[in-house]
Amino acid sequence: MTEHNHNHDNQKKGFWNSRTGVFLLIALGIGAFLLAFEHRVHIFGGNGFLALLLLGCVVMHLFMHGGHGGHGGGDKS
Repeated sequence: MTEHNHNHDNQKKGFWNSRTGVFLLIALGIGAFLLAFEHRVHIFGGNGFLALLLLGCVVMHLFMHGGHGGHGGGDKS
């Protein structure tokens, strides 16, 4: 019998690539849209700049961790 390399079969699919993760992203997106729509007067009123600044920090944090695999990226020897 020949031995086949099945490394691609043994790799686990990430949570955000699973059906549950995609559904959660869609649900959170819809929820964020509805929340922003209902509170648009407060967002664009006086404190909209502070909300955008806070949102910018959160988005930057998420994108910056994409390059090294998240928190705790030290050596695992």
